[in-house]
Amino acid sequence: MSITTRAAVVESGGAPFTLSDVVLEEPGPHEALVRMVATGLCHTDLGVASGGLPFPLPGVLGHEGAGVVEAVGSAVTGVAPGDHVLLSFTSCGGCRNCRGGHPAYCATWLPLNLIGGRRADGSSTVSRDGEPLGGHFFGQSSFAERALADERSLVKVDADVPLDSIAPLGCGVQTGVGAVWNVLKPVTGSTVVVLGAGAVGLSAVMAAALTPATTIIAVDKVGERLALAKELGATHTVNAGEADLGEAIASLTGGQGADGIVETTGSVAVLRQGVDALAARGTLVVVGAPPFGTEVSLDVNGLLGGKQIVGLTLGDSETQTLIPALVRMVKEGRLPLHRLISTYPFADIDQAVRDMRAGKTIKPVLTF
Repeated sequence: MSITTRAAVVESGGAPFTLSDVVLEEPGPHEALVRMVATGLCHTDLGVASGGLPFPLPGVLGHEGAGVVEAVGSAVTGVAPGDHVLLSFTSCGGCRNCRGGHPAYCATWLPLNLIGGRRADGSSTVSRDGEPLGGHFFGQSSFAERALADERSLVKVDADVPLDSIAPLGCGVQTGVGAVWNVLKPVTGSTVVVLGAGAVGLSAVMAAALTPATTIIAVDKVGERLALAKELGATHTVNAGEADLGEAIASLTGGQGADGIVETTGSVAVLRQGVDALAARGTLVVVGAPPFGTEVSLDVNGLLGGKQIVGLTLGDSETQTLIPALVRMVKEGRLPLHRLISTYPFADIDQAVRDMRAGKTIKPVLTF
């Protein structure tokens, strides 16, 4: 039996989110119906809504969902009705990268999560007035009171932790944390630089503070965010509107440069500055995503000192392991995620979008 629910629909590129009744298909064998309690709002949602990515519109976005399972498909074994779950990205489960513990690099990641708008078999998960809508966004499309989610998108979590306090773990937070823990892996005495103090960047700062890195430098143009970065574990901050990035990092590292850099801004000019500021054998992790086709020029000779530039999707996370660990750290106060979150009623999604674009809030979380 299909299910009617309320969703925030983007009608076309650049259009606002509008609340509309939509119809969800009944769960397939490997799907679950989830009653949403909260969902984070991410820059990726805004990028797709603006028409910057080829996702089929009209459609339902949302990919940092948190809720309670109401029904499961016939082949679902990992969750049951009543379970509290976080919704993250989906993957095929059978390709080499999925089998090797790197589902964020699934061979079918793009169509399954970002641009396909349908299940792997081409069928639609959501419709309106009998017409299919773009859905299955990150295997969930959680900007709705109920979501039809892939089993591989679901992570069962501790029911004692409020879901609105952990919804951003599904994308933004695990991306920042994974950049540090899974890629940079700082050793004792390392220097970590985080370019951009938004939700992903501040998550990287918090993650770095839980490693043996002794110098953690946050870079941004907004003084309030730099002050928050300091409270969350940064040992130094640089206001990029007032200081030259390369000179500042050289000064703070005794001329050695940074061992690891997390680039979250999506600016190719900032990325280039970051590469130039790396120490010999240093690594820069590219997290920020400019429009498709964007290119950056680099000094090739400057790379010959063993510098590495690594692209990253969703922290290269194995969600069934990482997300429950992060939930526990939130519960115990070791990952103060609440410092980033501002909550909004679901009906106020457009206000949340405006506040996010204006920099008034770091991580909006919509509540149902």
